[in-house]
Amino acid sequence: MNVEEIVKESRGTVVDVRSQQEYMGGSAEGSINIPLNEVPDRIEELKTMSQPLVLCCASGNRSGQAMNYLQAQGMECHNGGSWLDVNHYQSQSN
Repeated sequence: MNVEEIVKESRGTVVDVRSQQEYMGGSAEGSINIPLNEVPDRIEELKTMSQPLVLCCASGNRSGQAMNYLQAQGMECHNGGSWLDVNHYQSQSN
């Protein structure tokens, strides 16, 4: 299953790894903000979230870093790229 299908079918959890200031400027509906630098300290919280995790940021760079880290911790997650892309997928859901 790809990221678009996961988001459209509302499976898992969308986690936005941008800074709180960026997140407050706009975000994907229902996403949870955990800035990239906080991910290692909040790993236990992330493990309790419905998986797969769809990680997003501004461009896909930070979410890619978070994905690599979380996959190394044994978590099921995907790089959703930009939060605008995730928002677009959500708008197409049935």
